[in-house]
Amino acid sequence: MIKKVIVGICLLFAIGTFAQEGTASPYSFYGIGDIRFKGTAENRFMGGLSIFPDSTHINLQNPAGYAGLKRTTLTLGGTYATTNLQTNTGQGKPRRTTIDYLAIGLPISSKVGVGFGLMPYSSVGYKLQSSSTDDATSIMKTNQASGTGGVNRAFLGIGYQVTPNLSLGANLDYNFGEIETTSYEFWSVIENGTRELNTSKIRGVSFNTGAMWNKRIYKKLDMFASAIYTPESKLNFTNERSIAIISQTNGTIVDPGEIDASKTDLKLPSKIALGVGIGEVRKWLVGAEYTFQNTSNFGNRFNDITNATFENSSKISFGGYYIPNYNSFTSYMERMTYRAGFRHENTGLVINEKSINDTAVTFGLGFPISGSFSNINFGLEYGKKGTKAQNLVEENYLNFSLSLSLNDKWFVKRKYD
Repeated sequence: MIKKVIVGICLLFAIGTFAQEGTASPYSFYGIGDIRFKGTAENRFMGGLSIFPDSTHINLQNPAGYAGLKRTTLTLGGTYATTNLQTNTGQGKPRRTTIDYLAIGLPISSKVGVGFGLMPYSSVGYKLQSSSTDDATSIMKTNQASGTGGVNRAFLGIGYQVTPNLSLGANLDYNFGEIETTSYEFWSVIENGTRELNTSKIRGVSFNTGAMWNKRIYKKLDMFASAIYTPESKLNFTNERSIAIISQTNGTIVDPGEIDASKTDLKLPSKIALGVGIGEVRKWLVGAEYTFQNTSNFGNRFNDITNATFENSSKISFGGYYIPNYNSFTSYMERMTYRAGFRHENTGLVINEKSINDTAVTFGLGFPISGSFSNINFGLEYGKKGTKAQNLVEENYLNFSLSLSLNDKWFVKRKYD
């Protein structure tokens, strides 16, 4: 297990590199980029549900889940994403491979657990080009735009089992990152064009709190409930903008122009999520969850973006899991975990007076590792984001996710020295 932790710590310091290419969505131009964090792969395969307590998997959405951990757990997840971008005039098919999270959970006592880790919270990654020709003069204008970067999140949390039925938890998050966007404009009758380069360095602290409740209601049947509250917080931006004249033939800078620097703040919206479920532990569980975010107070890094605003966002998730026989000695497939779910989300982003929605179905399989409580989880997410109306972009995506949940027993008092 020590070797596993060493490898995990090495990956912990390297994960920031993967956040730079975490999306290919044109919508990542707005706000702080495409919000990537949707929980662990196990929760994601159930439509993003975070209501279920688990003794061998870390719940990164609800910190109250740390209290239920019975073994030291190292979890690592990644995704291969394939997207078909469509507009009324063209299409593109980008691919991305990313690390989604790396976290460690430690059961300190029978009632207390802690968790810490690192994840890319949002990503910016797009490349766009458009051309138009004036019918009267036959002069062609070409625009190019690209963006990279994002916001990473390091977190530390604790969960406490108040009663056998109720657990509470809290996370402290440190958000950091850098976003760089570049735009070019060229005219066919002018030798040189213009380049605008915007860079933002991002820092900020946020909090997340949660509660989990469960109770036996009939024989082996349990009921589960969950609540998550994230108060509003602030991200601090150190911005730099430069406008230069650039050669249209070889891309060299003819005149670097001037650099403007400024500092701005963005409010990370408050969030509340409520969920409920029912099932038989280690057999089957189904549930639903509703999430509301006050994103109407959100905004863009620069105030000159006029075609995009934000409204309050919401998400509804349905999902669950099924294990035929978790302690079967004769059939490996009966010990596997089968997960499925559905989610529909209004992202809160409004472009050209059109709300951007995101809808997906999910399915996943959990493969237990013989002789241990560890497991490998694989699944897919198929969905659609955005629309071709109002000259926007429709994204049809298929994400393949893989996660490892490695478990071991630490802090065991020896009976003999």
